[in-house]
Amino acid sequence: MEHAGTDSGLRAMPLTLPAWRFRALTVQGILLISASFLLPAASHGLGLPVRWLLPMHWPVILVGLCYGWKSGLLVGLAAPGLSFLISGRPLPVILPAMSIELATYGLLAGFAVANLGWNRWLATVLSLVGGRVVFVATVVFLGSHVEPLGIYLQAAMLPGLVAAAVQLLSLPALAGWWHRHESLVDTSPRGRSGSE
Repeated sequence: MEHAGTDSGLRAMPLTLPAWRFRALTVQGILLISASFLLPAASHGLGLPVRWLLPMHWPVILVGLCYGWKSGLLVGLAAPGLSFLISGRPLPVILPAMSIELATYGLLAGFAVANLGWNRWLATVLSLVGGRVVFVATVVFLGSHVEPLGIYLQAAMLPGLVAAAVQLLSLPALAGWWHRHESLVDTSPRGRSGSE
């Protein structure tokens, strides 16, 4: 009986980390700042091709994979607006579409892991595809493109395939490592006393 209880306890272990503890909120805050300011500012400052790197996308997907859909949605929704307030980027014409796109990334990544039980690689695939589909639909609906639509989508979408490929290779592994690390911290006597 005791063994069965242990097995059911292991099965009940959440697939994403608790999002509302102090340590988790601190990490999410750091990732929000990274998405909204640090990574985009570094990319622009170094003259790197932001359409190839997609610096805002990485932390948002990571938050969803690690802390679930609510956190992914909130960080994704907040990052472009906060970035605009700090740096004036992204431009106002594309800000609504980017906000909805990034919110979709975080939401889908977290929902696929926590609610559907998908592995993090498949969750990242769903997040990347779903976010891009929502971005295109929003751009078309709002008419927030200055060039002819086909040229705009080619310029906006194709370069991001490089970043998407690297995200697929790295983000699931990074999220898995962070989940294991934080789960060990949480089950240690010091971690338990710190979270109570």
